[in-house]
Amino acid sequence: MDHEIVWTPGAAGEPSAGSEDLLRLLRDAARAEPGGRVELLVAECEPCGSGEVEFEVAKGECFCVGCCIPLGITDGYAHPDVAHPWRLESSGAPLPPASPGRGFEPSDLPRCPAGHDLFHVAVALSFAVDGVPRGISVALRCPEDGVVGLYVDNARVVLRAA
Repeated sequence: MDHEIVWTPGAAGEPSAGSEDLLRLLRDAARAEPGGRVELLVAECEPCGSGEVEFEVAKGECFCVGCCIPLGITDGYAHPDVAHPWRLESSGAPLPPASPGRGFEPSDLPRCPAGHDLFHVAVALSFAVDGVPRGISVALRCPEDGVVGLYVDNARVVLRAA
């Protein structure tokens, strides 16, 4: 099954105009276990200190435009309070492509329907009752034309041994 982002119209223009579009999309996608919880956050790059909110997306990961540091979607560092390394497993919807090797395939680099390749990113993490992460969803928003799409759709988080 191919991974394809389904884009829907959103608010175009200023970064703050579209945050609600991203969060609304994630509220509809994220699923918590009974007794668990879901946390939503709009991504900002803290390591580069610029408060950067635009990301390039490649091989299943989102990279800050300012410093190129990944958000940690594929390895477990997507949330400031979670220090559990993980890997992702599909939970029904296919995962984004992550072709092996150093090069990038065209399918590794998503673009909005208008061809733009920089995005605002929001993350939804679902946690079990004991606070352990169980799932992740990631939404992308093109700041140029406002379209939003689900990049990772409720992928199962599998913790790695410490």
